[in-house]
Amino acid sequence: MTEPGAAGWDCHVHVFDAAQPVPGGHYRPVDRPLAEIEALAQAHGVGHLVLVQPSVYGRDNTLLLRALAQAPGRHRGVVVLGDEVDDAELDTMHALGVRGLRFNLVSPVGERRAPAARLAALAPRLHRRGWHVQWYAGAADLPELAALHRGPGPACVLDHLAGLGTRVGDEGPAWRAVEELAAQGAWIKLSGWYRLDAEPPYAALVPRIRRLARLFGERMVWASDWPHTSFEPGALPTYESTWWPVVEALGADAAEALRRRRPAIYD
Repeated sequence: MTEPGAAGWDCHVHVFDAAQPVPGGHYRPVDRPLAEIEALAQAHGVGHLVLVQPSVYGRDNTLLLRALAQAPGRHRGVVVLGDEVDDAELDTMHALGVRGLRFNLVSPVGERRAPAARLAALAPRLHRRGWHVQWYAGAADLPELAALHRGPGPACVLDHLAGLGTRVGDEGPAWRAVEELAAQGAWIKLSGWYRLDAEPPYAALVPRIRRLARLFGERMVWASDWPHTSFEPGALPTYESTWWPVVEALGADAAEALRRRRPAIYD
């Protein structure tokens, strides 16, 4: 059970088992069990996690599903799927807390481009279950994503500030696309600062967070991106450092309200 005062949501973390096969092999994770991130998050007033399938495990969601089963109903999950997944598998995942499908256009073992045909085939099944589609994409991919999400279908969630890092200009097609996505009802994750060409304490991203907050309103979620696979195991950013830019951009009260609100995409 969640401890009193630990009602917050961290909407993007990973769990790892060093013994789990890594078919992608572009990095080899160390053990990072669910209990470790639960304890860390709990100490910061966060009792709910969204476990996201890491690229290194491909479409084998076994470890993520096993972790969800350890705390029934407490956490949520976002998986990576192939075309062959059947409805019984989707229903089992849903019962465990899965609420989204992830496409990764950034990782060396991810998709090379947005998979329109596969999304079209899966979308009705996701929509029936209330699942969303989560995109780890670069700023250059945003116009294609905006086109894919025109019309009815599952909600769109944009990882890691939609890739709008400090090297992306303040105008241009990426910003026009993210404005369209926001108008379509997309969500955005305030996370992954070190993936956005910024240095701690990530002050350079604060104006961008504020600009995106004006576009997305309450359709924002915060995430720590723990355990930060871009870093050596002994040199991880502190948990609070991933939260500071949100507080700086939105103000303490608004930031805390955002973190404590249960996002509708995880109902």
